Amino acid sequence: MKLPGRIFNFYLDASVHVALAVYALLQLTSYFLNISIDAHLGYFIFFSTMACYNFIKYGVEAKKYILVANRYHKSIQFVSFIVLGIAVYHSFFFSVNTWITVIVLMGLTGFYAMPILPQAKNLRSLGGLKIFLVALVWAGTTVLLPFIAADRQMHWDVWTEALQRFILILVLMIPFEIRDLAYDAPELKTLPQRYGIDVTKKIGVLGAFVFFMLTFLKDDVSQIEMISKALLFFFLGLLVLVTKKQQSTYFSSFWIEGLPIVWWVIVGTLYATV
Repeated sequence: MKLPGRIFNFYLDASVHVALAVYALLQLTSYFLNISIDAHLGYFIFFSTMACYNFIKYGVEAKKYILVANRYHKSIQFVSFIVLGIAVYHSFFFSVNTWITVIVLMGLTGFYAMPILPQAKNLRSLGGLKIFLVALVWAGTTVLLPFIAADRQMHWDVWTEALQRFILILVLMIPFEIRDLAYDAPELKTLPQRYGIDVTKKIGVLGAFVFFMLTFLKDDVSQIEMISKALLFFFLGLLVLVTKKQQSTYFSSFWIEGLPIVWWVIVGTLYATV
């Protein structure tokens, strides 16, 4: 494989893409809820997301993650330790309330990866619960956490945005659920395993519709927010409908995960032109 291809694959495999998606959602919170995002919090979320996702993907078993034989995985491991150190540095600037919230979110992430129940290796192995836990962590990290860090009072629009973000992540995970249908154990009972691919797609489109309609419940909605969420609803529903069990290499890992980044670019461009 040529150098650009190797760099691109490393960008995906080292979770840079997913970390950028989380950072994009954080910045969208700033736009939609008129809140300034602390730079230390932004850097912490970006770098800690990389470290956490790499641990979940490659290091569910700690011994296996520390004793890595594969050279490629060693490079990812090295980067993970570096970005974890950067995240820890920025965390020293947090308030007590911010730290408490981060610990709660880290605990939920830990439950996702580490064994806590006798009948399951971890919450990740409970397919029906997995996507809800991931959506909860993403919504808490990108909507609630910045308000707590800024010592701002929660209000109706914050909770509505958090619910929208929760639903958005649930819908974004459906293509991954369909992709993994051939590999997931039957006892996981994921949505495609329970209801089949066609019904799962319909659930995804319905979720995208609910995501958009919740916008009308907010007290303060700009025209840009309304337009951008309508566009996101359209593209989100379209991507869910065209999702197949046999996907191209980068359909979920790049295009689906990259949708929040595209959304951020669109919103940022619209705000820059007004």
